[in-house]
Order: sequence, then C-alpha cells, then structure tokens
Amino acid sequence: MRLIDGADAARRTILSRRPAQRSDLPQTMRERLAEVFGEPLTAEQATRRILDDVAAEGDAAVKRYNAAFDGQEDGCLELTSAEREEGAEEVPPELRKALEFAASRIREYHEEQREHAARDFFRAGRGQKVTAIERAGIYVPGTNVVYPSSVLMTAIPARVAGVREILMATSVGAGGRVSPLKLLAAQLAGVDRIFRMSGAQAIAALAFGTQSVPQVDKIYGPGGLFVTIAKRMVYGQVGVDSIYGPSETIVIVDDNADPVLAAADLIAQAEHDELANPILLATSTKVARRILDEVERQLGTLPRADVARTAFKNHGGAAVVGSIEEAIDLANEYAPEHLCLNVEDADRYVGLVRNAGAIFVGEGSPEAIGDYTAGPSHVMPTGRAARFSGALGVHDFLKVTTVVQLDAALAAELAQHGAVIAHAEGFAGHAAAMERRLPEGPDK
Repeated sequence: MRLIDGADAARRTILSRRPAQRSDLPQTMRERLAEVFGEPLTAEQATRRILDDVAAEGDAAVKRYNAAFDGQEDGCLELTSAEREEGAEEVPPELRKALEFAASRIREYHEEQREHAARDFFRAGRGQKVTAIERAGIYVPGTNVVYPSSVLMTAIPARVAGVREILMATSVGAGGRVSPLKLLAAQLAGVDRIFRMSGAQAIAALAFGTQSVPQVDKIYGPGGLFVTIAKRMVYGQVGVDSIYGPSETIVIVDDNADPVLAAADLIAQAEHDELANPILLATSTKVARRILDEVERQLGTLPRADVARTAFKNHGGAAVVGSIEEAIDLANEYAPEHLCLNVEDADRYVGLVRNAGAIFVGEGSPEAIGDYTAGPSHVMPTGRAARFSGALGVHDFLKVTTVVQLDAALAAELAQHGAVIAHAEGFAGHAAAMERRLPEGPDK
C-alpha cells in the first residue's frame, strides 16, 4: 500500500480520477463475446446488440443470453410463489433473525425519511402533487458473493415510498436457483415478483418489457460493467437511479486514532472487489505507517485477502496531510461514496463535509455497519457523483407533478404580465391564450 507525502502528491496519485477505458475487458471476456456474437465486439457494442435483441424478441433473447453468459438452463424466467417460499425457509434461524433486524432498522429509517420527503402543497393558485412511481425494477447482483442486504436496501425504500409493484431481477447460482438469502430478503422487503435474469439482458427486459416481464418505470441498483452500460443506454426509455462504479472509502485519522480500527475499516472496503478504492488520509507519518502495518497483519487472517491486496495495490493508498481540515478539503474534491472520520471530536468536522455519499462520524460508527444495519441505504453515489447526488432513498421513488388552478382574478393578473413576455419572445399564440382571460380581452 503506497504512502504519499502531502496533499498535492495525493491529488496526483491516489486521489486522481482516471476514466475507465471503454473496452477494457479481460481476454477471457473478449473471447466469450466473440464466441457468442460470432465476431469481436466491444462491451458497448455487445450491450447494444443484447438490448436490441431483447427489444425485438423478448423472453427468447433473455433466455438465450442467460444461457450464454450464466449457463442458465432454459425455463420459466419468473419464480413461482412456491419456489420463493420454499427457498426463504432454508435460511438458518440466526441469519433469518439478523435479516429481520436489518429490515426493521432500514424500514424505520426510511419511514422517518418519508416524513421529510416532498409533500403536496397548494398556495396562491400553484402547488405540487407528489406521487410514487407505479412500478420499480431492482437489479440485485451476485452469484459467487450474495447480497441479501442490497435487496433490503433497495426494495424497502421503494415500499415505504408507496411504489405499487416492485420487480426484482437477479442472477442464479448452482442448479439455476436463486440464493435463499435473496429470497428471504425479498420476502421481508415486500418484493412482488422475482425474475431469473442478469446482466444487460435483465436491464433490457425491465426497460422494454417482454412476454413475461412487465416494463418498469425506473430501474434501481448497482451491477457490473454490462449492467452499467445498459443502464446508460436505456435511460430515457425508463428512468435509472444512478450509474454506480466500484466501492470508495476515505478514512481520515488523527494522531490518536486506533490503528486496528482504521485498518479494519479500510479492509472492509478493499475486500468488496479488486477495483475498490480504499484510501487513508492521516495527519502524521507515524500513525499512517502503524495503520499500514496493521492492514498487512489483518489481511493475513481473511479469506478474501488476495482481492483486498489487489485493491490496495492498484487503487488504494495512504497520504500524510497537514491537518484534518486539509484532509476534508481533499475528500470534498474526491467526493467519495463513504467518508469515515476516525478522529477525536469528529462531530466538530461534519459541517465541513460537502461531498460524500455518507459520513461515518467517529471510530464507533464504522462504515461496515452502514452496509447492513444502520438504516440508511448502502446504495450510494460513486465516481464523484456525490457532488450532485446522495444515497438511494424514498425520494428516488417519488415524482413531483406541478398543479396550477387559478381563480378569474388571479388568472387575469398573471395573464397581463405573461402576455407581455410572450409577445417579446415572438409567441403570439401564447399571448392570445392569456389575453383571452383578461376582462378586456380580444373576445370580450
């Protein structure tokens, strides 16, 4: 893990944002695409081909690509009620209890959030009507690593918002089965329908609709490269929540930070995948080196150590800066998904943070708890999107419709001024539509 001295050096190295290469695919994936499509294709070209095929053929194309990329046998895309219930029953009691606890915390938080979300109002002839979208599609990745927490973190805010129907698309594991953990999480979160489909074909089915899959209004949730490209391509046909990339965490420490806890927080993010971005900003070289040593010690005990080490090597690192304030300035520039303030009197610094998906205040508030049981959704902005967006929440499932209802006197007052502007813009028809509302209008 690299140790960088100074803020400027950190900006040039571990805090630099390098755009992903459009066709940067592993050789095995390039070969697989050539085999499936009969010619070499970039990730973008392959995704476009999949989207077009699903739009034209529906279920048949979804099943074909499920088989080609996931080895999924041809069969019914949608899980039956019996399959869902029987699968959920397989979850051991202790794990069931933990998921029920997490679901309760997540639901409570989003019910509180709903109280502060946009609301109907009407004053002075104008207002707004707030409505939940009718049908949401949530994408839940994971075969080798299963993410029941992502089901809870995505579907529960939708249900609290009042979405009428929640559809879930997810990959299958061995034997063509969806993980029982996902099925239990879907049951706890109130998911209405579950479909065996993944990748770009799943996004296409949700966006365009097929014989089996209803078209949704908006698609939510992170995924791999092809899911990300597909979400970009279908935006406008349907809504999408955001475009998600690899996990990002900045941990800021002062001289009194506990190296064991700081190292654990960094590793918790590094083990997500090899593209994760675990970054340490420290106020002294001494504490930084102690944390780096502790990282190496703890990695020796973890089953995903190789994944974490690759993330630290390629995308992580540590930097020594002049103060906590300077570290927060750097974090604001980087706009991380997660920002951990492992410093004394951490709440003093919260007001300085402008750009972060979530802030974890003090050593007793680790980001890992935020991934599971704190309550707010762990689906958060990456790739500097924290400059303009935040964590997935109830508000993402709501839409605001403006309402205008005027009495005659108010309409006349507004029309008088509006007509002047319309004439100046050269829209005589607009002006006439307003002038006909005036007592002395052309038809009066």
